[in-house]
Amino acid sequence: MVKTFKENLDDVKSKITAIGNDLVKANELILGALKDCNSEQFSQARNSIKNITSRTDEIDNTIIKILALYTPEARDLRQVVAYFKITNEIARACSNTRSFIRGFTDVCKDLDVDTINEYTVPMQASTVKAIATSINMLNIDDTDELQEMYEEVLIEENKADDLYEMIERKLVAQAENCSNSFEKFHKMLRALRKSEKIAGRAISVANLLVYIKVGGSLHN
Repeated sequence: MVKTFKENLDDVKSKITAIGNDLVKANELILGALKDCNSEQFSQARNSIKNITSRTDEIDNTIIKILALYTPEARDLRQVVAYFKITNEIARACSNTRSFIRGFTDVCKDLDVDTINEYTVPMQASTVKAIATSINMLNIDDTDELQEMYEEVLIEENKADDLYEMIERKLVAQAENCSNSFEKFHKMLRALRKSEKIAGRAISVANLLVYIKVGGSLHN
């Protein structure tokens, strides 16, 4: 029996949600690993987002088939287009997560515990909240609730931005007093920047989910 448009779209949403939940799990594991630079937990986080490219490619191919078979219009078309872009945002968030793990594990032991507890842990906590909320929005139909959740994502993304700026200033100040350790501080900031970017991907996903409901302009 040939699947209907709705069945195909529900299948796409289910697969996007599964990848999104794996992304949330990976970042939750990172949050736990940060407190004591736990290499085993960092490894578990990396394993949580394996084979993402093949999974997102499968979703994209399904979306292309939906467009070819059903030529959706109006809100249906908005939903299909938004899902296509959401898949890309989640894939990029997974890539940022892998880069963060790879970069941070190299320098984690060099970052003092006070800095981790004061800035890095809360920044990652905001990143986790932003991702988790945006993924939960996939299954919300009420426009007002969706808008409220979007605002929650925006708040957490702004927190992650602010905390990154704080830790950047602190590490730059430390680097100025340790001229022979510039490369180490540069690596730290480059890794931490990936965590902040993950929260940025979350707001993009949330924006696309609001777009499905209310229309308007697409924003990157």
